[in-house]
Amino acid sequence: MKKYKSSIIVGIIFFIIWEVIARIIDAAYILPSPSKILEKAWQLKEILFLVHLPATLLVMSIGLFISIVLGVALAVAMSLSEKVEKAIYPIVVVTQTVPITALAPIFVLWFGYSIWSKVIVTILITFFPITVNVYDGLRSTKREMEELLITYGATKKQVFLKLKLPSSMPYFFSALKVAVPLSVIGAAISEWLGAQSGLGYFSKRMMTQLDGAAVFAPIVILSFVAIILVSIINILENKIVKWRNEV
Repeated sequence: MKKYKSSIIVGIIFFIIWEVIARIIDAAYILPSPSKILEKAWQLKEILFLVHLPATLLVMSIGLFISIVLGVALAVAMSLSEKVEKAIYPIVVVTQTVPITALAPIFVLWFGYSIWSKVIVTILITFFPITVNVYDGLRSTKREMEELLITYGATKKQVFLKLKLPSSMPYFFSALKVAVPLSVIGAAISEWLGAQSGLGYFSKRMMTQLDGAAVFAPIVILSFVAIILVSIINILENKIVKWRNEV
């Protein structure tokens, strides 16, 4: 708790300032106060938490799972073969140059309002940091260490499992800390541009009704979801990558 004391204090100050400014402006459809947003979230708790939040979490979960599998597979392939790296890496970079807001409507056209149009958007946003970070992690091992293991008779498989894989774990968890918030953004954007359920869809629908508090309520929920998920990743990292704290 002490570790996050400063963040909590800054957060409280931020919300107090926001509350004061919102009350001075007194235009809830433009800038609702935090108290109004929480009140609205409580009023709409059943539809937000029982209908739209599960829909968004499902998109995030599927997209993030596929991104992890795809990203790690590409990173391993590039680390094992220089030819593969030269062929794949530029394509991986190019996928991040096309605006997602331009592609999302196309995916809706191809897949309709099914879950897969939203999952693909989430994958495109999240797989890049996983691929790049894990690839850098696999390359981070010192050549001297690899040569030492080979000298002792280690096979390439053993070098990968005993040296490269453990060395890449901190990079993997760092990638997850980036990918998880991005999966929230990806799911929300895809729902905003074309969906029949989800927090992004609900936020957009409330905008047409000029209900500022209802527009902000899903955003606040998504922010808390991202914070909780990143905190869980931090806990897992501290338990799995214990050796980093001992070095």
